[in-house]
Amino acid sequence: MAKVTRDDVAKLAGTSTAVVSYVINNGPRPVAPATRERVLAAIKELGYRPDRVAQAMASRRTDLIGLIVPDSRQPFFAEMAHAVEQAASERGKMVLVGNADYHDEREAHYLRAFLGMRVAGLILISQGPGELAVAEIDAWDAQVVLMHSRPEAIDDVSVMTDDVGGAQLATRHLLEHGHPYVAFLGGTRETPTSGDPVTDHVEGWRRAMAEAGRLTEGRYFHAAYNRYDAYQAAMTLLAGPDRPPAIMCATDDQAVGVLRAARELRIDVPGELAVAGFDDIKEAALTDPPLTTVASDREAMARAAVDLVLDESMRVVGSRRERLRQFPSRLVVRRSCGCRG
Repeated sequence: MAKVTRDDVAKLAGTSTAVVSYVINNGPRPVAPATRERVLAAIKELGYRPDRVAQAMASRRTDLIGLIVPDSRQPFFAEMAHAVEQAASERGKMVLVGNADYHDEREAHYLRAFLGMRVAGLILISQGPGELAVAEIDAWDAQVVLMHSRPEAIDDVSVMTDDVGGAQLATRHLLEHGHPYVAFLGGTRETPTSGDPVTDHVEGWRRAMAEAGRLTEGRYFHAAYNRYDAYQAAMTLLAGPDRPPAIMCATDDQAVGVLRAARELRIDVPGELAVAGFDDIKEAALTDPPLTTVASDREAMARAAVDLVLDESMRVVGSRRERLRQFPSRLVVRRSCGCRG
């Protein structure tokens, strides 16, 4: 049986192959509704399937967007990946996801692999990116949007939330409950000192503590970003003689681990220990007690990242287009801080 071509579809629909292409690719030119319906009917009748590989070879781009995350097992990154996938789908694109596991080598591996597949662009949720990743980006002249981290270079394209302001809001709120100080559960000792969102969370905590005239020395504790390691760290911290009255966690996943440790040690939250997190993952509303946290508009951030990664003008160094889009943070008050809400 002969393969159905775009010419066959155009002939049956009574239009040009260019119009068929516009319908299939949802652009770049508009198609009249009646004409679009004829083309779609012809595609269905003939059973036409676009040859995406051939299209990629001809245009040197596919309908794929590469997305690299540190660890999709963590709820925040899973929810962000889902939001990016939804936003990409609205633009007729599909998403490839790679997990870097917080390793520069794996991050560079996925960059190399995705770019070799001729993705339309890359969205990188990263602590860095690291030197290896930067080398890959430069070598491929790739269209990359950083997400969830501050850009280091003036021409980097980035979408982020107000991490400093959000952590400052949450810490200030805990202090307003009358606690003498707020401890901070941050990242590992390997967490970068700049560019990483957790570093900004620490800065927000330090600013709020300084505003209130409280010391931070000896009140910062290390843990991996997941609930399991945070639980182990909290078991040691909360069982010790210098148990803090309140803890601000760099992530909600860490806060879930802290709440579990408090429950096992029979420490009342929020009566004896106030807890706040950052990210407002879906599970935050279901913890016991529900978690006070900092939220951002993930859907809007995902749409902005997809729009930017598909915007060819961003490839021009020195372009006047807005290259950094920062979304505000907001405090979501629940019961873990001592409020009734």
